[in-house]
Amino acid sequence: MIEQEQRSETIQTLSVTSLPKTYEPQSVEGKWYRFWEEGGYFMPRPNPSRRPFVISMPPPNVTGALHVGHAITATIEDILIRYHRMRGDETLWVPGEDHAGIATQAVVERLLASEGTDRHKVGREAFIARVWQWVHQYKSRIQDQHRRLGASCDWSRERFTFDEGLSKAVREVFVRLYEEGLIYRGERIINWCPRCMSAISDLEVNHVDTAGKLTYVRYPLKPRAGETQTAYISVATTRPETILGDTAVAVNPSDARYQDIIGRMAILPVIGREIPIIGDAAVDASFGTGAVKVTPAHDPTDFEIGKRHHLPEIQVIGFDAIMTAEAGPYAGQERYEARKNLVEALDKLGLIVKIEDYVVPLGRCQRCDTVIEPLISKQWFVKMMPLATPALNAVKYGLIKILPERLNKTYVDWLENIHDWTISRQLWWGHRIPVWYCDECNEMTVSREDVSLCAHCGSEALLGLARTYSGPTALLSYNCDGDGVRYHLLLGGAYGDGRYSFHGDDPLRDHLPAWTGA
Repeated sequence: MIEQEQRSETIQTLSVTSLPKTYEPQSVEGKWYRFWEEGGYFMPRPNPSRRPFVISMPPPNVTGALHVGHAITATIEDILIRYHRMRGDETLWVPGEDHAGIATQAVVERLLASEGTDRHKVGREAFIARVWQWVHQYKSRIQDQHRRLGASCDWSRERFTFDEGLSKAVREVFVRLYEEGLIYRGERIINWCPRCMSAISDLEVNHVDTAGKLTYVRYPLKPRAGETQTAYISVATTRPETILGDTAVAVNPSDARYQDIIGRMAILPVIGREIPIIGDAAVDASFGTGAVKVTPAHDPTDFEIGKRHHLPEIQVIGFDAIMTAEAGPYAGQERYEARKNLVEALDKLGLIVKIEDYVVPLGRCQRCDTVIEPLISKQWFVKMMPLATPALNAVKYGLIKILPERLNKTYVDWLENIHDWTISRQLWWGHRIPVWYCDECNEMTVSREDVSLCAHCGSEALLGLARTYSGPTALLSYNCDGDGVRYHLLLGGAYGDGRYSFHGDDPLRDHLPAWTGA
């Protein structure tokens, strides 16, 4: 009894004298976090009798500090990690940060703009040095924020997506997929950002419903023999400036309104070029007039129609969003200036039927909010359907369960309609594509290691990555390094992210196969 009273008195004394009236996290959490980290409590204990549990932290971009979304993700992952650690599982949480190629380059370019300069004026070497300054600053901030959140990561295995080992892994995967025929270089229509001056993937495009106009334009038909009165076919478009690049008018072959004019020629307004009227099942007969203008060089759907019907591809909007020489009298004008001027000209010619208000799902660059321009460009792609099929089957046959189940349809629709992934970017900051081009035999050399001789003819005339860029030659002059490399083609950030924790140089690789990816 006396012993219990003494214990109670001791507890009461501690509660009164040792604990502050209010909780002060700064004085408590930092001390205990250091105790845990320095004591190795966040490191995995190899235990072959227990199942490993591993999380590779989705690496936050080094474009800035963590936000509440990162905090929620880190909290959920920390709960899972601590739960499995307490169960005695081999538990590892790999922390890391993402070099975020196009995103980081964009924020540093904005920083330079605020100083009255740009990357082309400071040059590649100085620009990359500024990027590294930014990276070190925000990488440290992100690490500190994760520690303050209590994230029980194994910091001895921290990864950065631009580390030497990970860069080697990225190159290895690129070469391996190329050898397997899953990576190829081709000329396709891609999302192009005129501000970032780079191709970007579908996932890097934000589609924003924007108030716009639907303009109905009539095209004269080429008269048949004996016809004295001009006939017309009307189309509706949200992008009148692309009329200048039309190479056909398409209708649905089952649409009775137009069956008798399929095969006739229309006269392109202003330009005067003759273009065919074709039938294609992709045309939605209920949209607009049921007839659509086809501009293969500036619209993904039109690009596919053009391939099916062997239509020419006429680029009237340049990589800098300025109208090209193919735009005739509108060459040199900014794309929206040309739109305004062309509509006025068409109206004076009596070719505008009507203009309606219309909500346009406008694609904008996720990084700088510039309106995306669909353009045909020679880029590097990953064939997605061979990779998507096993992922589809895993869900269809119950190997993977998606919760909530209603999202199954979203997952299946996405993978069944997936397009090849554009992985090349026209940037200065990021993983360089391991391809060299020979100026003698025009062949490519794809290699895991840097090369100085052409693998095909032995020539030393290797141009690095210059020929992978198919934009304007004026852009190439921005960076002539003297070594023949004029514009570096880099891998998109998402391609490198997937490999940021996967290289087999860790002693735990045999115990943690889920982590090493070996």
